[in-house]
Amino acid sequence: MTRRFSSAIPYLVLLLGILAISTASIFIRFAQREVPSLVIAAYRLGIATLVLLPVGWRQQELALLSGRDRMWLMAGGFSLACHFAAWITSLEYTSVASSVILVTTTPLWVALLSPLILRERTHREVWLGLVLAMVGGIWIGLHQSCKVEGVRLICEWAGSGEKSTTWLGNLLALSGALFASGYMIVGRRVRQKLSLLPYITVVYGMAAIVLLGVALATHQSLWPYSPRALLYLGALAVIPQILGHSAFNWALRFLPASFVTLGLLGEPVGTMILATLFLMEPPSWGEIMGGGVILLGIYLASRANPSD
Repeated sequence: MTRRFSSAIPYLVLLLGILAISTASIFIRFAQREVPSLVIAAYRLGIATLVLLPVGWRQQELALLSGRDRMWLMAGGFSLACHFAAWITSLEYTSVASSVILVTTTPLWVALLSPLILRERTHREVWLGLVLAMVGGIWIGLHQSCKVEGVRLICEWAGSGEKSTTWLGNLLALSGALFASGYMIVGRRVRQKLSLLPYITVVYGMAAIVLLGVALATHQSLWPYSPRALLYLGALAVIPQILGHSAFNWALRFLPASFVTLGLLGEPVGTMILATLFLMEPPSWGEIMGGGVILLGIYLASRANPSD
């Protein structure tokens, strides 16, 4: 019985990681009632850096990095800052379901950009996955911004109304996925010389500094906020950022990478369930169908690149 329970622990940790990461959009939406999106992103990474700093700062490892490696670290921090700035802002303009589905396309962008940056070969399944993701993304975009009247398709890309801003939110979510792929590609290069904790501590810190600088330059208030808003910001840093991602990294020690990658596809499902329960924002049929096609494309690409 004990042995069976021990063998199930990695799966339980992976499930908890999915649940933890799925809370991110919910905490962000609650915080956005009072806090600007850029400030939310800065708080998320700033708090995470402070929590990780006592265990993640390892001077001996960092001292061994070359100047080129440090440039890669800076690129990773900048990419991560852009990822969170774009994705968190997207939740102001589009639905939780569309935002989280589109930002989950990160593995496809990694597979597409790796041959250009890391000189890795792109498998045929990756191109198929990318086509499916594009079809699913177009389906979601048309479903949100267009309607059928008789034999005509009428799309509302500009002007007033909620539909006129959904395309901007979807574009920001896709941009967030693209920037996240840059962060992951940098990680694959630098992690050959730097272990996980010092890597994420430094990159989170750099990203937080970039976001704080942009927030100050655009005259956004960093303080004060209500205790409730600060609670949401703290929960956002600890639950999805630290606990969620740590659970996935821990599970990788015991489970196949392809299985853990497949587990990441559970994030949109978990997020949509939580959005329905706490935000009263259930996904539409168009989002479910388009999201299903996108997730299928990500699954095919992940199987072709299990090392991702």
